[in-house]
Amino acid sequence: MQPVWEVADVLRCLPLDDLPLNAHQQKALRAIKACRTAALGGHIDACNDCGAVRISYNSCRNRHCPKCQGHKREEWIQKRGQDLLPCTYYHVVFTLPEELNTLAMHRADLVYRILFDAVWATLAQFGKNAGVRLGMIAVLHTWGQNLCLHPHLHCIVPGGGVDVNGHWKKQLRNHKYLFPVKALSKVFRAKYVHCLRHYGITDTGLLQSLFKKDWVVYAKRPFGGPMQVIEYLGRYTHKVAISNHRIVEVSDEHVRFRYQDYRNGGQVRIMQLTNREFIRRFAQHILPRRFVRIRHYGILSSAWKRGRLQTLQQRLQTKHAALPVKTMLRKCPCCKTGTLTTIEVFGKRGPPPHLLRQDQTVPVAG
Repeated sequence: MQPVWEVADVLRCLPLDDLPLNAHQQKALRAIKACRTAALGGHIDACNDCGAVRISYNSCRNRHCPKCQGHKREEWIQKRGQDLLPCTYYHVVFTLPEELNTLAMHRADLVYRILFDAVWATLAQFGKNAGVRLGMIAVLHTWGQNLCLHPHLHCIVPGGGVDVNGHWKKQLRNHKYLFPVKALSKVFRAKYVHCLRHYGITDTGLLQSLFKKDWVVYAKRPFGGPMQVIEYLGRYTHKVAISNHRIVEVSDEHVRFRYQDYRNGGQVRIMQLTNREFIRRFAQHILPRRFVRIRHYGILSSAWKRGRLQTLQQRLQTKHAALPVKTMLRKCPCCKTGTLTTIEVFGKRGPPPHLLRQDQTVPVAG
């Protein structure tokens, strides 16, 4: 079901040049604003089965756009399904304290890069203490439900690793948790602050404040099996700050959207912001140019996928289940069986007038 309102509707309410945004943020917002409109041109597709003609405007393909992530997510899941191991998987979330938000707004690339480095260094150390080399898939999210800055890393960690002899060692501790979260929190904090100092952050007040509170490391219940891992990854990998389905209303002055209030039992509430404030909050989650937000480490890294991971899977007799393809990217929306083929491309002027009539079809070869 198509949402009534979109993030793009909010962006059209204000001139982006008048907002305090950098060039990279403005470029991303302009792309989202123009996504699937005549501004980007379009193409005409015909079904090779029923002959139906479909006119579509081009998408912006920006990774922050709520409308451009569906097929990318499905393609990514299909590839990751080949990397699974026959073991329990754990979900661990590492969150940065709010004291780092100011630094994150001014030096986002540094803060988020250190987050990845510190989290992997923490898990790798715990794995080394257990005598194994671990693996990790990490996904960066920078937002909370109310669109405020809330950087955290979602980590999927297999419950096992490879020892010094290259042999698989399964189930590091027990079936309830991977490592104690309090111990993870202390080591994570120490490694993150060490990295800050290494990169030249010498603000004594900031560094001291980071040790005055416990850092949040949250360990969710382990997944039941590989298929559950895949289903879960589909919800987290290509998320954006807010989906269009959460937007309730957009006016010339305000925008209203749904959010979950986790401080009150996850109740669904409605928040109202001015259009200017909504855009400001949304823009702070636009990642730096070329910043990689999904990363793989250890036995799940690219280096291991060049042969060693496949060898390990063969030893463990891993069976890959065929995953259903959920995307309808090139499927005909009319007959649901045919494939759409592009027969014409048009620019900003729009499609040819003779194709704007209803119920257009093209002959199909028998």
